[in-house]
Amino acid sequence: MSRLATNYWIGKPIKGRVIGTRPGHKINNKLARAIRKQIKLNEVQPPIYDPNIEPVFDVNKIKTLLPHRYPFLMVEKIIEVGQKHIIGVKNLSVNELFFQGHFPDEPVMPGVLQVEAMAQIGGLLVLAQVEDPERYSTYFLKIDNVKFRHKVVPGDTLIFRLQLVSEIRRGIANMKGYAFVGEKLVSEAEFMAQIIKNK
Repeated sequence: MSRLATNYWIGKPIKGRVIGTRPGHKINNKLARAIRKQIKLNEVQPPIYDPNIEPVFDVNKIKTLLPHRYPFLMVEKIIEVGQKHIIGVKNLSVNELFFQGHFPDEPVMPGVLQVEAMAQIGGLLVLAQVEDPERYSTYFLKIDNVKFRHKVVPGDTLIFRLQLVSEIRRGIANMKGYAFVGEKLVSEAEFMAQIIKNK
């Protein structure tokens, strides 16, 4: 495979040498897809989480901003808030209600609840962009490109990173969310949300 072909198929130059003995189009394409997948996974870096550092929002502050309550409040603390990103944490105990039925002999966190946790943290990111956030609510309009990569089980600590992919316009926010356990990317999704003033 020539350097020009690898740049075209992979989208980035390779710092290294690829040697193939009589490669055909099919095997070159398969190699390029595998390299692209690895590049994409490595571009997303897990947030650094130190449980000893005071959170930016603890659960009591979160409850003043989100209407969710047990058992549906899916975020326990926010450890970082920037202008365009937020990082939140959810510790998973074996006593979570959903583990009792999903699945009793091999407990796994449902993917839909991982997405819900991302959405709640994304809501906090959007609310952080306005004055008097307690006077607003965030509603999700669309969720796209959801991917589940690894199982999430009791004892795991989920670290979520959500970032705005464009400026908030007319109350509409577009975000990309990632969930990690340690250094493993376990799920991801894209969100569109609307911020509305409470009546």
